[in-house]
Amino acid sequence: MYQTTLKDYLRESHLFRARAITAALIIFLLLILLILHLAKLQIVDHAHFTTLSRDNRVKVEPLPPTRGLIYDRNGIILAQNLPTHSLEITPERVKDLDKTLQELGKIIHISDNDLKRFKRLKSHQRRFESIPIRVQLTDEEVARFAVNRHLFPGVDIQAKLLRDYPLKDVTAHILGYVGRINKRELQTIDNSSYSGTTHIGKNGIEKYYEETLHGKVGLQQVEINALGRVIRVLESQPPVPGMDLHLTLDANLQRVAMDAFEDENGAAVAINPQTGDILAMVSKPGFDPNLFVEGISSADYNALQNSIDKPLFNRAIRGQYPPGSTIKPFIGLGGLEYGIITPTQKKFCPGFFQLPNHDHKYRDWKKIGHGSVNLRDAITQSCDVYYYDLAQQMGIDKLAEFLAPFGFGKKTGVDITGELGGLLPSRDWKRENKNQPWYPGETLITGIGQGYFLTTPLQLASATATLASRGQRLRPRIVKSIQHNDEATPTEQPITPQQAITRQSDANWDSIFDAMLQVTEGLRGTARLVRNKQYHIAGKTGTAQVFTVKQEEKYEAENLEKKMIDHALFIAFAPAEAPRIAVAVIVENGGHGGSVAAPIAKAIMDRYLLQEAH
Repeated sequence: MYQTTLKDYLRESHLFRARAITAALIIFLLLILLILHLAKLQIVDHAHFTTLSRDNRVKVEPLPPTRGLIYDRNGIILAQNLPTHSLEITPERVKDLDKTLQELGKIIHISDNDLKRFKRLKSHQRRFESIPIRVQLTDEEVARFAVNRHLFPGVDIQAKLLRDYPLKDVTAHILGYVGRINKRELQTIDNSSYSGTTHIGKNGIEKYYEETLHGKVGLQQVEINALGRVIRVLESQPPVPGMDLHLTLDANLQRVAMDAFEDENGAAVAINPQTGDILAMVSKPGFDPNLFVEGISSADYNALQNSIDKPLFNRAIRGQYPPGSTIKPFIGLGGLEYGIITPTQKKFCPGFFQLPNHDHKYRDWKKIGHGSVNLRDAITQSCDVYYYDLAQQMGIDKLAEFLAPFGFGKKTGVDITGELGGLLPSRDWKRENKNQPWYPGETLITGIGQGYFLTTPLQLASATATLASRGQRLRPRIVKSIQHNDEATPTEQPITPQQAITRQSDANWDSIFDAMLQVTEGLRGTARLVRNKQYHIAGKTGTAQVFTVKQEEKYEAENLEKKMIDHALFIAFAPAEAPRIAVAVIVENGGHGGSVAAPIAKAIMDRYLLQEAH
């Protein structure tokens, strides 16, 4: 007998309906929440997500300005920007950097120096900034990478302008060079002004006029694809190029001056005494500044740094040498202006000088002496004894007082970085710096440009220009004019007068000029070998001791190492009657100024004056 169970359909129907309603309510509520969330995304957060979406495909890129060019006074290009291609990596977009570098090396040659430079730059640049792994690619290398470009996300070829110095070592110490911005510079520069810029002036004109040459950065909005490559430019604000510089320098004269040194080292500076324009400024040896633009290799840098000739050292503005006998015209003028001597007054030279009650003999370069000499003879023949006596009469205080207005002992203020000021010794200087009294013997050797007395070639040339212009002192300048972007012609830079020297008597200056003329034209002149029939040169030779010769010793240049031989000096201006050029030359370990330094000065003046005449 079967038991029959009756279902309560009504109850089940109510239960099903309740569950369905509950489920529907839950679904409805979830749908409402979804709609509300969609509404929030589409309406409330629309601007935010639109910006994020736009940022994923639109990028703002800086447009670095084109660096200004540098010309000589005749329009010859000295610093230019050459188009080139570089292979660059953006670390943020590269998954495996080491593997990428390895694979790139199979397509394009990458040297150890390239890798070292890349790693150095990577250490202080942001990950989203591109870093060059190879620069100055050949057309073949560009084509080779282009074929394989799809294999290297985050790697691309960039077209850019590379700074170039056509005259290389001839103008290296004046122009300086640009190089990649380093960590220290990143902390001092305005990042917004240098956004997108990789190079900055490191020294010389490039550094002194950095703000002028740099220009102003521009911006552009670009659309990029998933690989980060630019599809199109959406908007652009062009950069403002840097201004061009026109220098006072004559490139051809600069080359003549450089070549005139031949195998010797030293410096030469030529100035127009009427304007203060630096016509030539040579430091020999020089170096190729192009090596530094993209980062010099360790081997090349060590070769320059360790060279005994010190090619990186700018002798023209940083070399400090005793002026030697080139100081004698200035001190002779001081003796006349103070009324201590007259042009005709004579002094007997036996070959040495002794202070009263002293046994020490201060020797003349001419062992047998010059006999009876006046001021003209003393300058023409470079008599030391005459100047020992004159220095003793003037005293160190008057010597320092008279020489200071010519610019000795302080920087000239030239528009270039790195200048040193030399040293004009005085009683106060010695007390402050050595905590010692001044001794009478030190006055004597100061009178012939030795002892503590130091001057740079630029300083000596500037003082010679001041002498040539009869006391009208002008600040030396290298930049003659600046060409602004919106100007058809360059804007002349002002000539800067400095404190003029008060003249007591024009006849005193005439006496010095006449004596300097006899240095090159007199039968006993120490620079008579450079006598010129086409124009007259007023000059003065000098030698600067590298070491002190003891009383009982004899100076014999032929028995000395080259580095122990005296420096050779020569100052001059020409034409003597109406000077248009003043020159100072220092030949390191050259020996005699008349036979070594003077011919270099003559080559410079010949080129400038005789070429100018034609």
